[in-house]
Amino acid sequence: MGGEGSMMHMINTLKNNKSMLSKRKERRGLQGKYSGEKLEFENSATKTDLEQIRLRLKQENKQKQIRVLIVFGILMVLVLSVFVYFF
Repeated sequence: MGGEGSMMHMINTLKNNKSMLSKRKERRGLQGKYSGEKLEFENSATKTDLEQIRLRLKQENKQKQIRVLIVFGILMVLVLSVFVYFF
């Protein structure tokens, strides 16, 4: 079959690229002074705050969706008008 050489070249290139990456050990936990410490985060937001944030995000997403639809509609009108003009 054809293409074995190019596939082998791709495999070798991927191996070489992977070997060039830094050899950081990200799987290790904290080291040094804070290695025995537990990370704790306090939730300072109340349920009403979270509800307000959720509602605000919903409203922003709806506004973004409306903007995208308006821009898409305008572009479609322009494309159709150019299409009708030339054909």
